Amino acid sequence: MASLQSTPTSLRPKLHLSSHLTTHRTLLPLTVRFPHRRRGSGSSGGVRMSSPVSESYATALADVAKAHNTLEPTCDDIEKLEKTFSDPKVLDLLANPTVELRKKREVIELISESLSLLPHTSNFLNVLIDSDRIDLVKEIMKEFEAVYNKMTKTEVVVVKSVVRLDSQHLAQVAKHVQRLTGARNVRVRTVIDERLIAGFTIRYGGSGSKLIDMSVKKRLEDITTLCTT
Repeated sequence: MASLQSTPTSLRPKLHLSSHLTTHRTLLPLTVRFPHRRRGSGSSGGVRMSSPVSESYATALADVAKAHNTLEPTCDDIEKLEKTFSDPKVLDLLANPTVELRKKREVIELISESLSLLPHTSNFLNVLIDSDRIDLVKEIMKEFEAVYNKMTKTEVVVVKSVVRLDSQHLAQVAKHVQRLTGARNVRVRTVIDERLIAGFTIRYGGSGSKLIDMSVKKRLEDITTLCTT
């Protein structure tokens, strides 16, 4: 049975950065093991490439989450953080070498409280600050999703539509993709795209390699092609 989890892209936590936070939550240990650097042979068609450093941090976070039986909530944390870091001002502040470490920790504390992050997710951000790797946070979060999907046999589906689809339609999409892929779980992300005119598209598979296009835009393009050949 498909496990449907819809993540609309229009939701974005609003943060008010303050310089007056002085308390810190108790953090769980996060151990990062770095592999020997591999010599890359370049990117091949459709294959997602990531650095060994990003893989190491993502795997370390996933291992901690698995050990505490919080893989799913940690994945939810990462999705919330992806929306937070979509604001370039947040990353610019945390990656700025002229900003004091204390100030950066206060910002992390504010983000953690605002998003109700798990302790080890908050610790993950502090580790990136301490190790001067916060500039890789977006890449690490994408890598974490890949690790999470592999651990839980989850297929990620991106549904684009002109208007927001209701939960019943999204559940049908999840079940259909589950039948096609044999995945244990399906996570559905929704994106509003007015360029489709009407209908929707479903993208899934490794790096979104598979597409089901049910949009009016696609039908019009097909008609145009037929008329010009």
